[in-house]
Amino acid sequence: MKTSIAQKKILIIGPSWVGDMVMAQSLFITLKQQNPDVQIDVLAPPWSNALLERMPEVSDVIDMPLGHGQLQLKLRYQLGKSLRPKHYTQAILLPNSLKSALVPFWASIPKRTGYIGEFRYALLNDLHSLDKSKLTMTVQRFVALAYDSVDKTSIDIDNIPVPSLQVKQENAQSVLAEFKLLTDKPVLALCPGAEYGPAKQWPARHYAALAKEKIQQGWQVWIFGSQKDHEIAEKINQLIEHQGVNLCGKTQLAQAIDLMSLSKTVVSNDSGLMHMGAALGIPVVGIYGSSDPEFTPPLGKNSAMQSLNLDCSPCFKRICPLGHTHCLENLEPEVVMKTLDKLLLPLDEGTEDTSD
Repeated sequence: MKTSIAQKKILIIGPSWVGDMVMAQSLFITLKQQNPDVQIDVLAPPWSNALLERMPEVSDVIDMPLGHGQLQLKLRYQLGKSLRPKHYTQAILLPNSLKSALVPFWASIPKRTGYIGEFRYALLNDLHSLDKSKLTMTVQRFVALAYDSVDKTSIDIDNIPVPSLQVKQENAQSVLAEFKLLTDKPVLALCPGAEYGPAKQWPARHYAALAKEKIQQGWQVWIFGSQKDHEIAEKINQLIEHQGVNLCGKTQLAQAIDLMSLSKTVVSNDSGLMHMGAALGIPVVGIYGSSDPEFTPPLGKNSAMQSLNLDCSPCFKRICPLGHTHCLENLEPEVVMKTLDKLLLPLDEGTEDTSD
């Protein structure tokens, strides 16, 4: 397979979601494999610094001052103009919007790579057509932009590098002390939130049943999420008689990454935190309701997906259009527990005492 001419200085226009930003690391790694000397800078929302600074492939992060969906042409022009002295040789756009193409155009970057979309033909000069039947996964679509030509075999998921966030142990221990937490017991990390909507959220009672089982086995439970997830985390904690630690809304993203790196396993809805856990190399069980496990699976060899694959799913709706959310309600905790145990078995066998 022929790869593109190695670029020495590339600006990546990053996505606006945690999970997508994690998956973007597969593209960064691919670019480094093609040319180890390439400089990769990322233009991204300020919140993403916590992720990008844990990706060794990224040289610099440039804050995108505009929120998702904001146009503000003058600010975009000023930002593009300010980037001209950096002399980027290529820009790769991960979003498919017209807005995302404006800054690299105004930055006068000579090669501007991205998929055809939103009438941006005049703004890009290295246009890729997206064949969704061949590139069925988000991560495949990102990595494909590293190549001049794409076919199904060249972007085989088995050959795509897995995201790998690098956490400094001293930082993790510092956050551990800050929150007065201990790792004397194995940690089950639960991520019960879903930014997209309730049709992606496994019920609190199911999370609680799973948590109770692990607590009885001598584990502890940490619940991760944003302030929006605090309520469902409290429901779970009430059901387990407040034996868990509700971290929702209490941690910055950087702190959440460092704390999650200390957990033994993660059970999560299809969310950014699920992808984050997988990128930390932790065994992850991703739970799918309205979304498609084949489109955005947790990457990594030690990850698994749970979906009932009902006729009505995936519907990709924020709220169940049938009003029952059977795809999640009927996914019993026992099924998830069996999957979790299978993931943990190699780790448990590796830590057994084999002395006489």
